[in-house]
Amino acid sequence: MKTRGYKMETLFKDSELPAHLQRMVDAGVSGLDIMHGELKNLMLMAESDLAEASEQEQRSEEAMDSMVRTECEGRLDALVAVYELTYQLSFAIGERNEATR
Repeated sequence: MKTRGYKMETLFKDSELPAHLQRMVDAGVSGLDIMHGELKNLMLMAESDLAEASEQEQRSEEAMDSMVRTECEGRLDALVAVYELTYQLSFAIGERNEATR
C-alpha cells in the first residue's frame, strides 16, 4: 500500500522554508510559535495517514500494510512528543520572563 502521507524530505527540498513558514518568519512570529502551529498541521496529516493505513490493513490483512500502519503510528507519536515539548518550552519561557520583570 502506498500512502499519500507527508514526506519530510520534500518539506525542505531546496534548503528553503516553505513560503507559508517564511511569511511567518518575516512577520516576526517566534520560532516556537511557528513550530507549534506547523506541528499541529503535521499531526493532522499524520492522523489522516494513520486512519487510511489502518483501514487498508483491515481490508487486506497483509504484513506490508501492518508495517505501513506501524510506521504511521510511529510518525504520529514522534510529532505528538515534539508538540508537547513546544508547550513545555512555551510555559518555561513565560515563567522565566515573568520572573525577570
